[in-house]
Amino acid sequence: MAECVDGKWLLLIHQIPPKPAYLRVKIWRRLHGLGAVAIKNSVYVLPRNDDTFEDFQWVLKEIVQEGGEASICSAGFVEGLTDRQVEELFRTARDADYSAIVDEARAVLDSAPANPSIAGEEDRSGLETASSRLRKRFSAVVALDFFGAPGRKAAEAILEQIESRLRQMKQTEAATPAARAPDVKGLVGKTWVTRKGVYVDRIACAWLIRRFIDPDAQFRFVSSKGYRPKAGEVRFDMYEGEFTHEGSLCTFEALVARLFSRNQALAQIGQIIHDLDFKEAKFNKPETPGIGALIDGLASAHKSDEVRLERGSVIFDDLYEYLRRK
Repeated sequence: MAECVDGKWLLLIHQIPPKPAYLRVKIWRRLHGLGAVAIKNSVYVLPRNDDTFEDFQWVLKEIVQEGGEASICSAGFVEGLTDRQVEELFRTARDADYSAIVDEARAVLDSAPANPSIAGEEDRSGLETASSRLRKRFSAVVALDFFGAPGRKAAEAILEQIESRLRQMKQTEAATPAARAPDVKGLVGKTWVTRKGVYVDRIACAWLIRRFIDPDAQFRFVSSKGYRPKAGEVRFDMYEGEFTHEGSLCTFEALVARLFSRNQALAQIGQIIHDLDFKEAKFNKPETPGIGALIDGLASAHKSDEVRLERGSVIFDDLYEYLRRK
């Protein structure tokens, strides 16, 4: 280790070999994660204390093990940079981190229902996940904010807005539990009947039934349009079925509208199913062509209706998770 005059700063001075190429980026990320800032090429600074000294030691060890050279020294600035200027470098770096958090938090707020009374369980769950992630990220930046960057106040304020919105959603949800729960109890234990040769609308409906209504639901596939249901059976996507096309809605959309109207991710899937089932571009969602290609491939490869439902469920599970998080 190089010897330097004692001061309030620690400097890491390194020389990294040109190969492997990833090493320079790896070390840069490691230093950034410690909150270090560069005062010139290959010279990084941190406030001097036991923790930052240990952090720099680990980075030095990694550089040396990869064939590079590095030194750590304790320093005080005499000419050129002043302590105040170095502190401002840290504030600028942390302000950039806080600004990124504010931008993401603002996007989260914009995508969440402003009125808690119209928010569904998926809205609350998504906002809760985003709030937890952003708060954790904020805490990590605060731990590296050695000199009190001004951007911290704005980041803290918008996170509090998200948490306040979340509290309002939870209070509304707790106050009206019956209104939040879809009326599906009467549909559990039924046998669901539909036409043979299931395709996109019926595959999606079957996934919805097993995912949100009855995970043990049984299905029957029949050919007659005039099929009369037996006791314990429910028809879907069939002529005179209990659940079928309603006006301009495909069967999947009708199921969602009647039972899960507050679930925005299901509503978005409904738009995809609508355009594929009716062969139009009413909603023109970017995911529609890809889902259509997957369903076409599934139907071409498998003649069994049960297999189509099984494999289609994997597609819609992943699509639902993507849209829920989005």
